[in-house]
Amino acid sequence: MSVRTRDTLGGQAAIVGIGATEFSKDSGRSELRLAVEAVRAALDDAGLTPADVDGMVTFTMDTNPEITVAQACGIGELSFFSRVHYGGGAACATVQQAALAVAAGVAEVVVCYRAFNERSGRRFGSGVTHREPSAEGAALGWALPFGLLTPASWVAMAAQRYLHTYGLTPEAFGQVAVVDRKYAATNPAAYFHGRPITLAEHAASRWIVEPLRLLDCCQETDGAQAIVVTSVERARDLPRPPVVIAAAAQGAGRAQEQMTSFYRDDLTGLPEMGVVARQLWRTAGLGPEEIDVAILYDHFTPFVLMQLEEFGFCGKGEAADFVAEGRLPVNTHGGQLGEAYLHGMNGIAEGVRQVRGTAVNQIPGAGRVLVTAGTGVPTSGLVLTVPGEQG
Repeated sequence: MSVRTRDTLGGQAAIVGIGATEFSKDSGRSELRLAVEAVRAALDDAGLTPADVDGMVTFTMDTNPEITVAQACGIGELSFFSRVHYGGGAACATVQQAALAVAAGVAEVVVCYRAFNERSGRRFGSGVTHREPSAEGAALGWALPFGLLTPASWVAMAAQRYLHTYGLTPEAFGQVAVVDRKYAATNPAAYFHGRPITLAEHAASRWIVEPLRLLDCCQETDGAQAIVVTSVERARDLPRPPVVIAAAAQGAGRAQEQMTSFYRDDLTGLPEMGVVARQLWRTAGLGPEEIDVAILYDHFTPFVLMQLEEFGFCGKGEAADFVAEGRLPVNTHGGQLGEAYLHGMNGIAEGVRQVRGTAVNQIPGAGRVLVTAGTGVPTSGLVLTVPGEQG
């Protein structure tokens, strides 16, 4: 993949299986057990067995090594295994790496997974409590001494600038929260099933770090999600209709840091997602007007608005109105605000369901779906389609 030219990966691989555990606040079992349950469920969904798998991809923050999950699942020899860095920014990149391996003939069936007890065990929202000296940590050294210790505090800086630049109030962020919770309310798998919210309830929720309120911040979840990737050719012989990976991309911007990129010329956008957007549109041969559903990473509501603008769905500062008017179905599973926080992997699964036509909140004719990964960090994205829908 080049930031300047169309790549040749699009259309060569497909997602053929998805599987997950329940989403909870206290799973009562190990992260390895969660990973195994999700991987087995995904293979069952794909009509494949552990013996078919020869590749594994996960995140650097996952406590479950590829070889350990393979052994626990009954998977044999592996010809490909990989981990992608930068937390939630890795979600779609796991599928990209799987597709690359399949397209290159390095592996035939690759499982991507993410499993953690993120509520009952380690809580990412608690922020930095200890850090060994490192080049990566040096960037945080400019923020931590001033009290910017958590992801919410890092995002709040950009969120405040966004509101100031475009003359908006925090109600702009509430539009995202309300839409996510609307879809979660009708999704039985969502933690907030049956619990929609109003703009008034958003405005009444307590401050976390101004201008972010509690309902602007994603939940913390115990659970696991797995995705199975193989070639489009092999996918045709499997029981589920193939969901083609029409484009997959990673992106890092200039002056990129992990959620503390405060020294850029402009804090009101997400340049790393702009890199991803340009690559996805070019490789898929599509544009924002041709997307049926968008599954956008929503650990914090302001970054959903900025993503819509980076992808060209609307102009700068216009995303809140775009969401409020319902001009594009967004996060039809409820997102990480409403369904579960699985570092975006559950969002990929929802994209698959929408293309298959099996989503709880199914959008009629959803043949082209955009999925994004974590924002504020080096990130990734996918365009998923039915066969033949690549531009």
